[in-house]
Amino acid sequence: MNISIQNDTFLKSTIRDVPDFPKPGIIFKDITTLTGNDKAFTIACSQMAQLCKPLNPSKILGIESRGFIFASTIAYILNIGFVPIRKKGKLPASVIQEEYQLEYGTDILEIHKDALSVSDKVIIVDDVLATGGTMLASLNLVKKLNATTIAACFLVELTFLNGKDKLPASQQLISLLKY
Repeated sequence: MNISIQNDTFLKSTIRDVPDFPKPGIIFKDITTLTGNDKAFTIACSQMAQLCKPLNPSKILGIESRGFIFASTIAYILNIGFVPIRKKGKLPASVIQEEYQLEYGTDILEIHKDALSVSDKVIIVDDVLATGGTMLASLNLVKKLNATTIAACFLVELTFLNGKDKLPASQQLISLLKY
């Protein structure tokens, strides 16, 4: 299932397009202009939390680094725990890893081995769904810990990159804004 909202004109107006970043030909969707706008940030986080709440997650996971901004806020609003998914070497205790493909190489994500239990039903949050590699790696980490991902939640989905096609067809997606 794919969930989104329709009332997105104001929020989209607060996201800045940066041409030729990080390389020529790319138009980067800069969300720092949204997060720096008190009204837009409050609306975005509140709406994302409202879409997540009916799923009754036990924890919210956030992907480093911009996913932390939204995930921790959603967890706070829902009064549940926040778990970070970090890049290699950033977590202090015993971890599990998942390597994934980037457009220009590979990277590794990690989560603490004791971060989740088999009874956890989680929502993984990131700022943008682009090519899907980061979210797929995060889904695999949750699976390795025998927990259940009930949804993947994004502030922005770049539909023209078809990132959702890389994710399991049964994976519920919550995308607040679509381009």
